Amino acid sequence: MRWWKVLGLAGVAGVAATGVVIVRAERRRQAYTPDEIRTRLRARLAESSEGGPEAVTSADRNP
Repeated sequence: MRWWKVLGLAGVAGVAATGVVIVRAERRRQAYTPDEIRTRLRARLAESSEGGPEAVTSADRNP
């Protein structure tokens, strides 16, 4: 084989491997139910509010 054929095959293998990684991450992300996502987001908001002196309110988001 010539070097450009090997390079082309390596490129195709790299693209396929990247696709596999993306599909796995997407499946993992879609495995959460909407209630689980909502609970996790509220927990993260509570954690961030505890660290700072001001809590985020709806009035802060809509000036």
